[in-house]
Amino acid sequence: MLKAVIFDVDGTLAETEEFHRKAFNSVFEQAGLGWRWSPDQYRELLKVFGGKERIRHYVETESISGISDEDIASLHRLKTEFYSESLKYSVSLRPGVERLIDECLSRSVRLAIATTTTEANVDALDAAVGGALKLGQFEVVVGGVTVPEKKPDPKVYEVALEKLGVDPGEVIAIEDAAAGVAAARGAGLRCLASPSLYTIEHDLSQATAIVDSLADRGDGKPVTVDYLEMLAD
Repeated sequence: MLKAVIFDVDGTLAETEEFHRKAFNSVFEQAGLGWRWSPDQYRELLKVFGGKERIRHYVETESISGISDEDIASLHRLKTEFYSESLKYSVSLRPGVERLIDECLSRSVRLAIATTTTEANVDALDAAVGGALKLGQFEVVVGGVTVPEKKPDPKVYEVALEKLGVDPGEVIAIEDAAAGVAAARGAGLRCLASPSLYTIEHDLSQATAIVDSLADRGDGKPVTVDYLEMLAD
């Protein structure tokens, strides 16, 4: 029996990665660094999970000197502020997300979030979509502040499961990226994958099932609680 659904955030609940990319670039410009991440470059950088880790990876691969861990942390703090502000204007939940959340609530399927992004960014998304995420109905929200280990490390899912007090077999994760799928599977979870704008080329073959979106499984039918319960390894 399906007792809980655990959602990833960026790319899964909403197409937020472009907002992240633009926020990074705004901070880089403000700091006078002369860095600018193009969409194609950012697609590659997304293979590194975590904002600070992404900056550090860029600094190392580009052999940029003079950037300390403190500098990276400061850049990331400012980026989070830019991101939260930019979300207020044009973000929406991905198709089918709100409908599935409503159905889960109506059928007493518990809700949780397990994400690499910070908990503050989850709050910002809920505010930006006018509460359509119904974040207050999620029993557990585990983000990058609570669990510093980044996906594909399964730790964020293990902590979410512990807080929910359920067995992995009673839960399904919903992800959009290869590292997220690997994290969920590493924690013993079934995982439904719905690729996003920036992960359309990811190898999601580890997922239990892959759908176009939560509004369309690929056959014109939406992802429902009954469909999630039916998925088995």
